[in-house]
Amino acid sequence: MHFLDQAKIFIRSGAGGPGAVSFRREKYVEYGGPDGGVGGKGGDIIFEATAGLNTLIDFRYTQHFKAQRGMGGSGRNRTGAGGKDLVIKVPVGTQVLDDDRETVLLDLAEPGMRAVLLRGGDGGRGNASFKSSTNRAPRQCGPGWPGEEMYVWLRLKLLADAGLVGLPNAGKSTFINHISNAGAKVGDYAFTTTRPQLGVVRHRNREFVLADIPGLIAGAAEGAGIGDRFLGHIERCRVLIHLVDIQGTDPAEAMQVVAEELANYGEGLDEKPRLIALNKIDLVDGELVRAFAGELIAAGATRVFPISGATGQGMDALLDAVLDHLPAATATERPAGEIEDEDERRPWSPI
Repeated sequence: MHFLDQAKIFIRSGAGGPGAVSFRREKYVEYGGPDGGVGGKGGDIIFEATAGLNTLIDFRYTQHFKAQRGMGGSGRNRTGAGGKDLVIKVPVGTQVLDDDRETVLLDLAEPGMRAVLLRGGDGGRGNASFKSSTNRAPRQCGPGWPGEEMYVWLRLKLLADAGLVGLPNAGKSTFINHISNAGAKVGDYAFTTTRPQLGVVRHRNREFVLADIPGLIAGAAEGAGIGDRFLGHIERCRVLIHLVDIQGTDPAEAMQVVAEELANYGEGLDEKPRLIALNKIDLVDGELVRAFAGELIAAGATRVFPISGATGQGMDALLDAVLDHLPAATATERPAGEIEDEDERRPWSPI
């Protein structure tokens, strides 16, 4: 399944049905008078967050959504049938934006959330409603109110408890594969990860969702590399794990580059708790690890977690720190000693 996190669609609510021009015609009833009914209301455009969806790929092939219009009224003061509402199901975490791609119209962050974006038009008045003391036999009716229409953008922001950031080749894919069985692609070249990955991490009888996004480079906010497009997927995270490659040219500079790109992106990413993890310590000696950890602290890191994504060294301390930033209601508690089902071990992934 392809991962698509942005799509542009056209939506239109249903128009109201026209009113009716009718007169009562019954035997032995003289001057029955007007009895035209009101037209039915048009269908609404409703967005619903569905937990079973994880990509916007369906909106690449279906881009026009139109609700049903209302039926016309009829004699004997009968109101026309209302148009059927059109429910557009989107993944949890989807935002609906105006055509300018800046104004957020809806934010569907919880499973089952429903919201009416466009209301259907009201039905037109039948001639019975035009009757008055001076107009006893009106022959006029309302045409029904038109529906609303607009182009909107859908933008998916994955829901995760923790986010994984770093420069390309910092070892993020190896890290998430080791702790969550996410199955991310690993390669000895830059930008191995080209789209976000999700994995479920289980630690200390608790679990949380971890999101991995493509690596950042200097100038990502201006479009360098893959750019900062995927940073939106970690906006809802409570804590960020920042991997720094100990074998990089300058680990302290690498940490500052990512920090600057988070600040340039905005949306509060630079204010989130950030855990600095010095990765690939299995490839160097302990003295070099201590030296680079000191440089990172001198560059602004509060605490440094030396780890190895390949061997798992130092993982427990880092994951303990992640859990400290997650409320118990977010990181699900699992009773000690409970046997997990085989299918339950498989993480949910948008790919």
